[in-house]
This record gives sequence, structure tokens and C-alpha cells, in this order.
Amino acid sequence: MAITDAKKVDYLWKKIGYGAAKTDTNANKLAPNEAIASPLLLRGENVWVEGNDIPGVLPGSSSGVVTVYPTSNPQECTQDLTATANRTWKTGLTDWIPPEKGSTYQVKVYIHTSSDAAGATGGDQVFATGSGNNDEWFFDYQAGTLHFIGTNLPNGISFTGKSVYISGGRYTGVKGVNQIKKIDTTDGITLPAGGTGDRSTVEAGTIRYNTDTGLFEGSLDGSTFTSFSMASGAGGGSAVINKEQFLGDGSSTQFVLSTAPADENNIIVYVDGVMQEPDQNYTLSGTTLSFTGGDDGSSIEAPHQGARIVVMLGFDSI
Repeated sequence: MAITDAKKVDYLWKKIGYGAAKTDTNANKLAPNEAIASPLLLRGENVWVEGNDIPGVLPGSSSGVVTVYPTSNPQECTQDLTATANRTWKTGLTDWIPPEKGSTYQVKVYIHTSSDAAGATGGDQVFATGSGNNDEWFFDYQAGTLHFIGTNLPNGISFTGKSVYISGGRYTGVKGVNQIKKIDTTDGITLPAGGTGDRSTVEAGTIRYNTDTGLFEGSLDGSTFTSFSMASGAGGGSAVINKEQFLGDGSSTQFVLSTAPADENNIIVYVDGVMQEPDQNYTLSGTTLSFTGGDDGSSIEAPHQGARIVVMLGFDSI
């Protein structure tokens, strides 16, 4: 048998029991020693809020909520040096879209010269079912790890001076049940309501209806609130929210918005679905959005290649 029952059980034990990706045999690495997370629990912060926007067929290039790593520029992996040599390779990226969304999301795997992603297809393509030499691989779409789970490594292939490359697609839309949701209804939703004195410390990004002022208001930092002006006056019309999107290229740290928000504090920035902290992760000057990187704002770090940058702005403050 190509993949032994013992290896299958070891995979399930590590996945279900420890929420970890299997990177080696049980004899070489026990479950508590597996360090790469592969969560089984569907936690609120991991919910793919815009999952319905994932097309049934992998796009030819990054668009919408899908970041594509095409065969012409796949993701280069690094070897997991804690596992048996060349057994496990890490993309360093999570939330790969699995084939359950469509067969075209099945990743393609190449072994080729290191630091030459553009030429990866000129190397050796290896398949999940192996080459008939008990050399199958398994890709953990949550953890972004590839593990040669069969008895042998790919038949006749040398790993010297080479890397594993992964071509596929990742979900980079908004995540988390407390984030933006689409409401499929013709009616509407009712927001939490209360007077000014009913305010409390809340999560950043909270929106509520103030029964004292008759206005909707939101909090960017969890403690201070800003009212939204209405297009046709207080109590009527609707607040204007603009959405702008950019793609990271791995080097650019500044992005120019088409319009400046009414108030520089009335802006929410997401990178790959993760909300960024103002002044710590980014700053805004006029229409120029600048990423600072480090939590202390001291270092500059450009969003990675293909990062989906979403900017929500345009709340008019009172």
C-alpha cells in the first residue's frame, strides 16, 4: 500500500488532536512536537466572510478575494528543517483555497532551482498520486505546507540546490464574523441602539445608533465615537462609504487614494482581510496611504507580492 494506514492515522491524530500539520512520521516527530498550526476548529476570526465571492474556477490572475500564484510565478517554499530532509516544505502563507471550491484549485507542485520561480515549470512537476514509486505528496491548504507523505521522496529527483514551488490560489478577502458581512435581504438590519450615556468600551470598528442624537456613529479605537452625517440631513438619507482596492508588489509602501476622506480618522484598512492599526501599521496624509510595518511604527514593511489591500473610507463626520 502506497500510504500506510499508520501514516493516515498519524495525520488524523495530529490534525484533530493537536490542530497541527503532519510534517514527519510519528517515529521521528510526535504530535506535540509538530509546530505548524493547521486549525480544525472554525473560529470566528477565521471565517471567510466573502467566501461566496470565490469563483468556481481559479482565475487566471489575482482578482476580487482570490490571490493567484500562477504557474508562471508560483510561490517558492522553504524546507522545514525540523523534519526529515526534504520531506516537508512551507509556503509561509495560509488560507489556500482547497479543491472543494472547484477542481482547478488543486495546487500544482514543481521542484526546480531555488530562487527561480519564473522557471519553475521547466523543472519537475510532481503529482499528488506519485509516480508509482510510493512517492505521493499531501498539501495542507490551511497551513500552506506540502508533505511528501508516501514511503519515498519523488522518484529520481535530486533536491540539491532546489526548492518546491506551489501554484494555486489563496483567499485574501475579509475574515472574521465581526467584520463586513453581506446581507441577502430586501429589508435591512437593525443596529444596536442606545443613548450617549450607554456607550461602553467596544471593539474597534463598532457601529451603533445613538438614540439621543438620532445619528449612526462608529468607533475606530473602541473608546471614542464619531457620528455619521446623512446625505439628506439627520435621520434621513444614508452615510457614504467608499471602497478602494490595491495589490501589493512586495516593495511599495505608499498607495494613493482617489479621494481624501472627510476626516483622516474615518478610514479602515485591511491587508489580506486583516484590519490594520492606524498610526502603528499605517498613516494617512491627504490621499497618500503609507504603511509603517512594525507594531511600534518604527519600521517600514511593504505589503507582500499579491497582498489584497482594501480601504474603506468616506464617512462624513459631524
